[in-house]
Amino acid sequence: MTDCDVTEPRLRCVLPFEAVPAEVGHLRRATTRQLGHWGMSMAADEAGLLVTELATNVIKHVGEGASATLILEWRGERLRLEVHDKSSAVPALRVAGCDDECGRGLHLLATLAVDWGTVLTAVGKAVWCEVAVNPTASCPRVERAAEALERYGHAVASPTDGRYRRMRMEDAAVALIADLLHWTAAFGGDPDGVLDQAQARYEGEVAA
Repeated sequence: MTDCDVTEPRLRCVLPFEAVPAEVGHLRRATTRQLGHWGMSMAADEAGLLVTELATNVIKHVGEGASATLILEWRGERLRLEVHDKSSAVPALRVAGCDDECGRGLHLLATLAVDWGTVLTAVGKAVWCEVAVNPTASCPRVERAAEALERYGHAVASPTDGRYRRMRMEDAAVALIADLLHWTAAFGGDPDGVLDQAQARYEGEVAA
């Protein structure tokens, strides 16, 4: 089940899940879709990786089959990810050199997130982290480009999740530019001239 509330000045989405390996991929895809709805597709790769680690930690340290909840919350320039479970055992970073079973996920949180922590709740605990939202995501041109590439990417490449998504988007950008140059030449235009004008306009706007 999904319960999404839109309030100002924040956006919030609640995703209950069962802590089993099959659910981890579903959570990652749901996160990608939700961030797309919020116009935050550029943060999807990093958020998906963190969601994977948060959910996997519940499976490893609370128990497979445990009930848990993922909460996504956009607060200004930060995206907050929280996973709630019914265990009151608070995780902690281990010493360097520990194996994969003793805290790799928390070390990843500490590396990727701008802040993270744990808090005890009335029924258990929550592990949370925050990532910075790309400030250019609010630029209308970036938003238009992201929407176009989402649609174009499905036409030129197979849908891909996780760490390969950004590569697919870059491939879609190259394909879109190449198609526009073909269109320019087909109607008697100068592809090189169009590229020069676009580059000059981009550099001028960035400098401004």
